[in-house]
Amino acid sequence: MFELKKSGEKFHFVLKAGNGQVILSSQMYASKASAMKGIESVKANAADDSLYERKTAVNGKFHFNIKATNGQVIGSSQMYASEAGVTTGIESVKNNAPAAGIKEV
Repeated sequence: MFELKKSGEKFHFVLKAGNGQVILSSQMYASKASAMKGIESVKANAADDSLYERKTAVNGKFHFNIKATNGQVIGSSQMYASEAGVTTGIESVKNNAPAAGIKEV
């Protein structure tokens, strides 16, 4: 499920797995329409392995970004203790995003 949230005058979204855990978070968008486009972009691009960027943070933890075809980051993961966690997170996005509903909270 995608949750679309308003924070002040801006909007952002998270993608939650079936267990309610956040698996992907967006940047802040200036408008609801832009955030909705971001959700649609995640849905459309979730299956494409080449659009995932695996990263290691300074603290040694692992995370990933999913990018649109234009190279812009459209979502970022939580931090994981292992690279295997990143792989599991990416698979969760691939499995959950394409058919996920959208709920405004």
